[in-house]
Amino acid sequence: MSLFTDMASEMLYPVMPVFLKSIGFSIVLIGILEGLAEAIAGLSKAWFGNMSDKSGRRLPFVQLGYSLSAISKPLLALFVYPIWIFAARTIDRFGKGIRTGARDAMLSDEATMLTKARVFGFHRSMDTLGAVFGPAMAFVWLYYRPGDYRNLFLVAFIPGVLAILATLLIKEKRTTPKTYEPKPTSFFVFIRFWKQSSVDYKKLVTGLLLFALCNSSDVFLLLKAKEAGLNDTYIIGIYIFYNLVYAMAAYPFGILADKIGMKKILLLGLVLFATVYAGFVVATTLLHFILLFLLYGLYAAATEGISKAWISNLVPKSETATAIGTYTGFQSIAALIASAGAGIIWYYFGAATTFIITGITAFVVVIYLSRNCREMVKS
Repeated sequence: MSLFTDMASEMLYPVMPVFLKSIGFSIVLIGILEGLAEAIAGLSKAWFGNMSDKSGRRLPFVQLGYSLSAISKPLLALFVYPIWIFAARTIDRFGKGIRTGARDAMLSDEATMLTKARVFGFHRSMDTLGAVFGPAMAFVWLYYRPGDYRNLFLVAFIPGVLAILATLLIKEKRTTPKTYEPKPTSFFVFIRFWKQSSVDYKKLVTGLLLFALCNSSDVFLLLKAKEAGLNDTYIIGIYIFYNLVYAMAAYPFGILADKIGMKKILLLGLVLFATVYAGFVVATTLLHFILLFLLYGLYAAATEGISKAWISNLVPKSETATAIGTYTGFQSIAALIASAGAGIIWYYFGAATTFIITGITAFVVVIYLSRNCREMVKS
């Protein structure tokens, strides 16, 4: 499911900033669009995650979420009005919000405490492999049909449909909690969960959210490469390369994290992130960007799946979807602030200032996590 869905999404991601600029979006509006779409997804993750935990069901949320993401792709091809683009992107991200907590809880349930990082790492590898195939398909399409972005949105619907069909192959074992009560879930369930969560959960999530406040959309990295003179072909190619590195490294990093500790691998990833953003300040050539996106792929492989695996070990099994949904919900709100802020800083002070501030903040997070967070497991 993740392979095909990401294939559809990432087929569009590298060309999205170029397409948006071609229809009149400013750099600030692009930042707001990306951040708002992620924030909407985030606000729904904890809510639907809590519904999944309370009902003991995972599959219905997964199926609906992947379906919404699929149908959002052809919608982008219908009109070019900003409000329509916002709506289509919102549907896509809302689908992600519905499925994320339930899907990650499914992954956690299929792992033991000794294999948690590698299970999440393998998922990230498959998910990101779709981000290799998708841009590759976009590369071929635009090679033969330069500038034909709108029909590319229609082509992206095909792997989206395959993802929906893949959800039909899952046979879920329903485990309805004994304490389940069919009461409405508060939309702000993440606030209540945060208040009652453990100290270790709060410390870890606080550090991860501080990082999220500086981790703006990857669109800005692609725009920096575009400003440096790379054409559309090189931009798509280098993005495929980044995702290939990510896909190849996520599972090995997961295995390593299970052996030597998730904290060590996560901190390594954040150091790589800070190094990459410092490098973007001075990057000017294709070779520079290849090296930086190589390191960026290693950073993603060392952090994204492992952070969720770590979180899932800090909470009871019956609260996994809510815990991850709460974290990703706050994370998406931070993404709105980060992307909008990055766009504003870039507009008024330039790209270099944006990357410098981001790199410094990432180093601060490394210090915080190394001093305040520990790996411990709650039964």
